[in-house]
Amino acid sequence: MTSIVFMGTPAFAANILAGVIDAGYDVKAVVTQPDRRVGRKHILMPTPVKKVALDHGIEVLQPEKISGSSECQRIIDLQPDLIVTAAFGQFLPMKLINAAKIAAVNVHGSLLPKYRGGAPIQHAIMNGDSKTGVSIIYMVKKMDAGDILKQAEMPITSNDDAGSIFEKMSDLGRDTLLQLLPDLIAGNVHPVAQNEDEVVFSPTISPEEEELHLKQTAYQIDWQVRALRPAPGAYFKSLKGKRTKIWDVTILNEQTDLPAGTVVEVGKHQLKVAAADGTVYQINRIQPAGKPQMDITAYLNGVGQGIKAGQELINEEND
Repeated sequence: MTSIVFMGTPAFAANILAGVIDAGYDVKAVVTQPDRRVGRKHILMPTPVKKVALDHGIEVLQPEKISGSSECQRIIDLQPDLIVTAAFGQFLPMKLINAAKIAAVNVHGSLLPKYRGGAPIQHAIMNGDSKTGVSIIYMVKKMDAGDILKQAEMPITSNDDAGSIFEKMSDLGRDTLLQLLPDLIAGNVHPVAQNEDEVVFSPTISPEEEELHLKQTAYQIDWQVRALRPAPGAYFKSLKGKRTKIWDVTILNEQTDLPAGTVVEVGKHQLKVAAADGTVYQINRIQPAGKPQMDITAYLNGVGQGIKAGQELINEEND
């Protein structure tokens, strides 16, 4: 039976691990990030991958840093046929990659060479891409640069956000990996080198990238809101004078001559706002500073009372 060491951390990886286990592969050990304290009560929580491993009685290794650790040597001593990584969150040293008898492969959430790095899903949505996918690649020293063994595409719809794409892509990654493994084990694969001229990077989202701007069109605002949902969320620095998160908008098929950030129309259950290039969007869910998320009706009946058409709602003097 083919032996595997699986390395991953979030729910995206946990689903893939569960698929590998259910397919009957011999998972010798699972490597994941250390438990972290979460929430206001700072409760120590295991990673989703650790939960799956423990449910199946699989050894769990949790190095703070894999390189040079005793856990790294443990993996080498296990002499696995395959090392499979999916959103592990750390670089692997070459001696670990080379420890796999058959191969060390990574399930990456983009159509490489586009979107190498830690936030491929967010960047694909934020850039308005119509599709994304998974790439299974050989692991090499350079980040996400290994030869491509298999790819699969999926659409990004206007209703998708980072959360929904993560869920769909996790299933796609699981299924694509399970399709590949028999051929990989048999040596019946045809790797394709990535075209370095087509490389696009997708680094982890920075705090600056969470901010929405008046220079953005309604389309760009929608993309950014969906890319950063369910976390960390996109915000305007000063909406009605306060930092305000925007959780859901609708792009409207209309134009306006009003400046970006101005109220186009307001009703009991509707707030339309001008964006760049005369585009218009409707705010559906909003979260003023210090308040919970709320629908636009609750907002207009509370914090947003008194908002009128033609009013400058969003002010960004530094933009």
